Amino acid sequence: MVFNTGAALLDAIVLAVVSREPQGTYGYKITQEVRTAIELSESTLYPVLRRLQKDECLDVYDMEFAGRNRRYYQVTEKGRRQLNLYEGEWRNYSAKITNIFEGGKME
Repeated sequence: MVFNTGAALLDAIVLAVVSREPQGTYGYKITQEVRTAIELSESTLYPVLRRLQKDECLDVYDMEFAGRNRRYYQVTEKGRRQLNLYEGEWRNYSAKITNIFEGGKME
């Protein structure tokens, strides 16, 4: 992708991916799903997950899987509110960019 991905957009994408699973999901699966939209390494993802946890947008819990602990991330109520804000901002932003690309009037 030729466009830079800022922290807010990355937060929005991660929250959207995690919110799809009501019981939560784990880091590797989040990475794989985010990669369907943007290039992302696990070393980039984990600081985002920690920041969202610190900001109380994600809860974290561990569960055993195949004899090992797997860390799961789950969107909090605050995280859902933040995701709703991001979704509204994205719709507005993307509509304006699409309008420019399609030759519409700038407001």
